[in-house]
Parts: sequence; C-alpha cells; structure tokens
Amino acid sequence: MSGVTLSGVTKQFGAVKVIHGVDLTVQEGEFCVFVGPSGCGKSTLLRMIAGLEDTSAGTIQIGARDVTRVDPSERGVAMVFQTYALYPHMTVAENMGFGLKMTGHPKAETQAKVAEAARILKLEPLLDRKPKALSGGQRQRVAIGRAIVRGPEVFLFDEPLSNLDAELRVEMRVEISRLHREIGATMIYVTHDQVEAMTLADKIVVLRAGRIEQVGAPLDLYRDPDNRFVAGFIGSPAMNFVNAVVDKAGSATAPGLGASITTTAALPSAGAGADVVVGLRPQALSLVAGDSHKVEVVEALGGVTFVHLTSPSGEKLVVEARGDVLPKIGTLWGIAFNPTDALFFTADAEGRRLR
Repeated sequence: MSGVTLSGVTKQFGAVKVIHGVDLTVQEGEFCVFVGPSGCGKSTLLRMIAGLEDTSAGTIQIGARDVTRVDPSERGVAMVFQTYALYPHMTVAENMGFGLKMTGHPKAETQAKVAEAARILKLEPLLDRKPKALSGGQRQRVAIGRAIVRGPEVFLFDEPLSNLDAELRVEMRVEISRLHREIGATMIYVTHDQVEAMTLADKIVVLRAGRIEQVGAPLDLYRDPDNRFVAGFIGSPAMNFVNAVVDKAGSATAPGLGASITTTAALPSAGAGADVVVGLRPQALSLVAGDSHKVEVVEALGGVTFVHLTSPSGEKLVVEARGDVLPKIGTLWGIAFNPTDALFFTADAEGRRLR
C-alpha cells in the first residue's frame, strides 16, 4: 500500500491542453475522490495515474517510485472500470483469478487469494456461477474482487457505479466504503455524482476544466467552499445564489431575498456599491408568512420537501421544508434565514469567496 503524488502534471492532445499543472498528494490508505462535471479531466487524470494515458509534463509517484514513464503493468495499480469486462465463459472464481494465472502464480496461491477476496466481498456462494447468472451489483463486486486478488498498491475506480440502478448504487457505495475500511488500501475514485463523493471520500478533489478548484474533507468543502463553483457543486440540492449590492462595510442588500444582510466578517474586501453574490443552502432557508416569493414546484420526498420559489426579481430559490403541511403551487410566501449562514462571493466569473 502506497500514497500517490502528482507534481506539475499536465496532459496535451496536440495543441489542446486538458490537464493544467496539477499538484496533488494522496496519502497512504486514503480514499480520495475526483469529482467534477463531465469533461473536467477527472477520468483523464485517473488514466494518467494508471499509465493508460501518457503524461505530457510533470511527474507521478506511487510510494517512493517515479512511475511517470513506467508501463501500466509495473505501476502496482489495479483499475475498476464502469463496464465490468468479465469473461462470460468463465466462472466468478476463474474471472477473479485469471490475472494471477496469466502471470504464472501457483494454483494454490491463486485459490487462496480468490477465496479471501470472495470472503471480503461476500461472493463465496457465487464462485461457481458465470457472469450471466449474476446481477449488476454482483458483477461489479466480481470486478472489484479481480482487482483485490492482484494485491495492488493503489486501487483506481473509474465511475464504477454508473451502470447500476439507484438502489444498487446505494448498496454498492456501502460495499465499497466497507471494503476500504477492511483492507485499508489507498483508493482513488472518479465520479460526477457529488453524493457518491460526499459519502465515500476522506478527501475530495474538485476539478473544473483540467484544474483543481479545491481539495479537502467532504464537510470542509460543504461548509467552507473557496469559490462559487465549489459551493454550487458540493451539496444536494445545490446552494442558492442571489445577486446583492454592498451598502456599506459588513452589509449588503439582496432583492432576491427581500432583505438586507448584515455580517461582520464576510465583506471587508468589497466596498460600498460593489456587486456580490450571496450563497445560502436550502437548509438555511425557511418559509414564513408573506407575499414576496411564488411557489413554482413542490418536491415532497417524505421526510423532507424541497420548495422551488421565484423571487420578485426573478431569481430562483430552493427551500428545504419539513412537516406534513405543504405549500400549494402558485401561492406566495416570505422567506427567513440566519445571516450567519450566508456566504459571499465576487460577482465576476471567478466567483471568489469573500471572507
């Protein structure tokens, strides 16, 4: 088991640069998740670590070894893909042990490693079945078992749950989390689903356009984002953003909230008259008597309801509501919030956090 260090890593396809000087350290035994929208470079970065994509510049280390120009088979990594890639004519046991068989490992050793991986993944009753007799979740566990049997220094997962239905995705998230706790291996996991990232990761790396926007523990990114992109990407439903104007140091007026927000710390770098953006989580807002915001959509999920509103200034807001009495579509309400829950960002494209 080893950590992974990326130093000034870039990737170019011809004249087009898709990864821009990434510096990152994944500690030994850490579960690190790369997250971001489609096309942000997260799978490309994972494939560079695996050796499936050449590194244009910079270095990649696994443990103390520089593996930047090392063949994939010599890097000590095992990769689990979105597709299961199981041999249909082989049993579960044969699929899991095939890699060791091809590298000449003794049969007894291969059987012992397959049996241990099957125990960890609860596949023992299925070892004699072929892939066509397995569910999607069972097939993905076999693919993970094949990686475990190899005994890699680092596990790499490239959106392994994308082909599963919603119930199986939840089940497999639990399985992968339990697997990490049991074997303690270094794992790097790619997903576009921020719920997966929040529930699985020790460390999240948020990527946009081939650059790292922020790195941190899940709750740190949720509570203390560095910019508007991270604030909007981490959390479900997404953070509400409304435009505001600074009245004076420590105070701003947001027409979309129908309120003046006073804070002592968030606006020191924005002078009077400056445009800013206010961010509030749906959980920070509540419905109160009033006639300022129109209910457009009500999503009743059982224990919680998400109410979608339009403000008088035309801005969209989502409020988390609880209880059995739901607002009717088309009715007018006011909203309330604690000013200490508000985050402030610059109004430009960078969306930098004002602290």
